[in-house]
Amino acid sequence: MAQEKTLWLNARLATMDPLHAAPYGQLENHALVVEGERIAAILPQDQLDPACFDGHVVDCGGRWMTPGLIDCHTHLVYGGSRAEEWEQRLQGVPYQTIARAGGGILATVRATRGLDEEQLVQESLPRLKALMHEGVTCIEIKSGYGLTRQDELKQLRVARRLADALAVEVVPTLLAAHAVPPEFAGNPAGWIDHIIDDILPEVAAESLAEAVDVFCEGVGFNVEETRRLFEAARRHGLPVKGHVEQLSLLGGAQLVAEFGGLSADHLEYLDEAGVAALKSSGSVAVMLPGAFYFLRETCKPPIEALRRAGVAMAVASDLNPGTSPFASLRLAMNQACVLFGMTPEEALAGVTRHAAHALGRADRIGTLTVGKRADLLVWSISHPAELSYSLGTHPLHSRVFGGVARHLSLEKHGD
Repeated sequence: MAQEKTLWLNARLATMDPLHAAPYGQLENHALVVEGERIAAILPQDQLDPACFDGHVVDCGGRWMTPGLIDCHTHLVYGGSRAEEWEQRLQGVPYQTIARAGGGILATVRATRGLDEEQLVQESLPRLKALMHEGVTCIEIKSGYGLTRQDELKQLRVARRLADALAVEVVPTLLAAHAVPPEFAGNPAGWIDHIIDDILPEVAAESLAEAVDVFCEGVGFNVEETRRLFEAARRHGLPVKGHVEQLSLLGGAQLVAEFGGLSADHLEYLDEAGVAALKSSGSVAVMLPGAFYFLRETCKPPIEALRRAGVAMAVASDLNPGTSPFASLRLAMNQACVLFGMTPEEALAGVTRHAAHALGRADRIGTLTVGKRADLLVWSISHPAELSYSLGTHPLHSRVFGGVARHLSLEKHGD
């Protein structure tokens, strides 16, 4: 069968392709041709005669077109809510007191363990749909709230079911080393052993995850435990990434770089040595301003040092119930600008080009480039900076995933 062709006319292209020197990789007076699920051509509009085009023609009416948005760090699949706990913290109850009473991350673990796959799918769908309605076409989803072999696998299978149900690409990540489960209280090294011996082999055998993550912190896992997990991931052919330098400086970013990791995430306490290591390895620095905001942190990631070094900076929602309960990537873009000092162009690159790099997909998505998958967004905006600037509005005019317009129906097989 001949592949369907679509000609997109009268759009202002924010390609986000660094080969184009203009801000946002802007191309004026160009048309974009989609054939099947790929971008087939980007040409000056005066070189095309729409009347002679043997396919569907869409007039964008002068609107802006960007690549699909990519949320490269989320914990979207979980059960329960911690709103009551948050209210207690606002009233001055210490986190340690809440944790001793059964709150904190282990409350989410209990709630997640208590749901079967179908229930967990239903809990997670509204969060994913909210992100998709903002223009997200690719999303990473981590495990880490099961903390048993069967429950970590359950989370990853739910992520796969979400990808099967909706017009979005889901990138699953194993984060069993998110916290020490109660069954291994006081024995983080033993939990790492269990992940290496009993969880990771099954995840790899079933291809349930594309990468392995770890919370390398004083309240999580130390550098040596992280190294052992990274070595095991390497043996299984899985790339690594890390929650590092969020609360303190342990050298986790340098360890991620040593293993050629996809990304180092959070980075509030990153030092110059860590910046240099990320630059050398090509690992992406992922900014997570939602958690910084929600936790009222004061130490900011070294944006200027990363910028000077030319380290790619992604931006993600970090959607999770405890420290960033925000199903909004555009909010994260705004926070990255206001709280961290990124520019709107850097923020948009952070949820397109650099986010694709952080997920190992820079050759497939993230820019409007010939040959890449046609994940396209058409916006009713006057300038791309509006995507970071104005919240609470719904400027998305068209959402195209894999060459098919799906902005009205998000289901894979919807009309």
